[in-house]
Amino acid sequence: MTVCEYRAGLEGIPATQSSISYVDGQRGILEYRGIPIEKLAEQSNFLETAYLLIWGELPTQEELNLFEYEITHHRRLKYRIRDMMKCFPESGHPMDALQACAAALGLFYSKRALDDPAYIRAAVIRLLAKIPTMVAAFQLMRKGNDPVQPRDDLDYAANFLYMLNEKEPDPLPAKILEVSLILHAEHTINASTFSAMVTASTLTDPYAVVASAVGTLAGPLHGGASEEVIFMLEEIGSVENVRPWLDEQLAHKSKIMGFGHRVYKVKDPRATILQQLAEKLFEEYGRDKYYDVAVELEQAVAEKLGHKGIYPNVDFYSGLVYRKLGIPTDLFTPVFAISRTAGWLAHWKEQLNENRIFRPTQIYTGLHDAPYVPIAER
Repeated sequence: MTVCEYRAGLEGIPATQSSISYVDGQRGILEYRGIPIEKLAEQSNFLETAYLLIWGELPTQEELNLFEYEITHHRRLKYRIRDMMKCFPESGHPMDALQACAAALGLFYSKRALDDPAYIRAAVIRLLAKIPTMVAAFQLMRKGNDPVQPRDDLDYAANFLYMLNEKEPDPLPAKILEVSLILHAEHTINASTFSAMVTASTLTDPYAVVASAVGTLAGPLHGGASEEVIFMLEEIGSVENVRPWLDEQLAHKSKIMGFGHRVYKVKDPRATILQQLAEKLFEEYGRDKYYDVAVELEQAVAEKLGHKGIYPNVDFYSGLVYRKLGIPTDLFTPVFAISRTAGWLAHWKEQLNENRIFRPTQIYTGLHDAPYVPIAER
């Protein structure tokens, strides 16, 4: 019998062939369908980027207008989903609420016509349109308020900030959130995308696929890391305390949140762009008191761990950006999910073209021919 090599976390083992995104961790390159992330961040918007990821090419103006129109007019939630959300505990984490709501969509659109392009497009539209509304609605409901209805005259990011903060945002914050969504939209076969692909391989509906991915993204080693970075910066407290704090963490071999990546061995290109966005926000609306702590920590980590390829990842500066946009800390990961839904759906659609159910093997380490001991003798 052939003995398979075991690699913890499936590290380095290809799970699929894909043309959606590309990462070069040694050179700090991220591309969506061959287009560098820096170009998309500068020139595109989130829905155009989502279209690129899901359908494989940049849309024409007519195609983009139709895509934006469809999403704009599918943002509202059915009242039964809103009623369900009212029953959620106020102390519940928004990611748990989002996972439940995403799964609940499948109850209303349960037809599984995975060979029907119209069904696939409708599912893409509904998920991209409604997930931001769910996140904003839960935020207001847990404070005892009614959700704010979406506005058809606002762009994707601006409408989310409007529903969340109950006021129309200035153009700069809306633009910065738009770019942040582009940066988080896709990143090859990460944990949540792999979870989506495993679920999709059973040919279940796309709402279950996204719900599965949301549950995976919630963990602190994946999407939840941006929350942990803020808690870490608050714990450090001041620039003067950065290096003593870091020395203590390294002495105990503790993880430094927001640093290191399974792929990148240089600074994550998304972190570079997010840092630039943070500085633009601070110039206009005032500096976050923990930004200087973050900059000092980045420098200190580079000095001590840079030789190991440990640099800031996408989570390190994203929380500072989101907080300045008025987004509560425990909504950082749901905002990540709003964006990453585009990538999950892109992989779902790609996988439908040549699907095979995932069925990995294992290396058994247990007993053989063990005795059954009667309960009276245990």
